[in-house]
Amino acid sequence: MWKTSSTIKRRSVITGIGVAALNVANAKENQKKTVSKGRLKQSVCRWCYDKPFVEMSLDELARNASAIGLKSVELLTEDEWPVVKKYGLTCAVGSGINGISNGLNDVTNHAAMEKNFRRLLPLAKKHGVANLICFSGNRHNISDERAWDNSTLLLNKVKTQAEDEGVTILLELLNSKIDHPDYHCDKTSWGVEIMKRVKSSRVKLLYDIYHMQIMEGDVIRTIRNNIEYIGHFHTGGNPGRNEIDETQELNYRAICKSIVELGFDGYLAQEFIPIRDPVASLRKAAAICDV
Repeated sequence: MWKTSSTIKRRSVITGIGVAALNVANAKENQKKTVSKGRLKQSVCRWCYDKPFVEMSLDELARNASAIGLKSVELLTEDEWPVVKKYGLTCAVGSGINGISNGLNDVTNHAAMEKNFRRLLPLAKKHGVANLICFSGNRHNISDERAWDNSTLLLNKVKTQAEDEGVTILLELLNSKIDHPDYHCDKTSWGVEIMKRVKSSRVKLLYDIYHMQIMEGDVIRTIRNNIEYIGHFHTGGNPGRNEIDETQELNYRAICKSIVELGFDGYLAQEFIPIRDPVASLRKAAAICDV
């Protein structure tokens, strides 16, 4: 059949419609969130996507986190909490109680820490921040028994307020072998001892998988045996605290599957320093943990 001008125009229109439809379909595919199962609420730690590691504003990180399907950007100060709300996110863990090296284990730090707890607990409730992080402090030649007593003393003072506000105080487990020499709360059993003494549903451990792999390994069994004392998780590839993919030794898919099977309803936060494309690495990590 001869191709008249009207036939050619008609075919061009039809072709154009087909291309446009394909582009819309591709756009919708690209907009799909990586986290689709949602059985484990995921967050990302701000510092890993900030200078000197990655030059990414908090707004940009929040936009990317939301697009991936994460629920939170964490380890933010109180002035940053409203920023992530603009993107439909929360801050799962707020900071500002104390630094890593001077903490719960030394009574000389208690007055300042208690003041911060009293001020930040109601603010956290107001902004929907579920947890506040604190640290044991370094040993500084303080014995374990004395450190347990001192830590319990302060946590017992503030736990009732935490319970009333519905905000959980998290004591983080860190390694003292590589990253934080002399840190006191460097073993799961050490932190659990404090949890057993304080006996509050609003005082829990922040189990950092990377740190505890370095200190003790046996991650899945340890989590299973101590899940009642754990309120939050952090990731990180070992060695190096970089991507959590096949380039490192931890099987994060298996670990996350075990956490979900235990009925854990808190957050797991990506806390690795990306050495490749930061957004692609975060997206891949979220997919690995979406079990």
